[in-house]
Amino acid sequence: MEHTHDHLQEAIDVLKHRGVRITPQRRAILNFLIEAHTHPTADEIYKALAPNYPNMSVATVYNNLHVFKDAGIVKELSYGDVSSRFDFASHEHYHAICDNCGKIVDFSYPGLEEVESLAAHVTGFAISRHRLEVYGLCDECKKKV
Repeated sequence: MEHTHDHLQEAIDVLKHRGVRITPQRRAILNFLIEAHTHPTADEIYKALAPNYPNMSVATVYNNLHVFKDAGIVKELSYGDVSSRFDFASHEHYHAICDNCGKIVDFSYPGLEEVESLAAHVTGFAISRHRLEVYGLCDECKKKV
């Protein structure tokens, strides 16, 4: 819980520094993202929070997610025509995605940071970021096959 509180406070500080007012809805959305390990869609966040915030709309959630994204505290994960998923950007990590159910699991591999240096050297690009995704079947889906 302490970890969640620290991440929440850091995110709030970033938003305040950018002049963003911290509303109860913004705080709730942030807290949900920090505690969720499911990479939720805007609609999933809305459905989870709506009972406690009856004046909140899906558009409110979506607009706040983009405020958070612009501030660098949330990453938007988009996969073609499927709804975007959102990930609290607490640390650099990568994603394993299930081909069957769409589940996304985080994993870390520090050695991949060297890829940016190599790409910059080989291409001459000023590399700003990279994204790695691996695909397969999650444990639950493997059991169904």
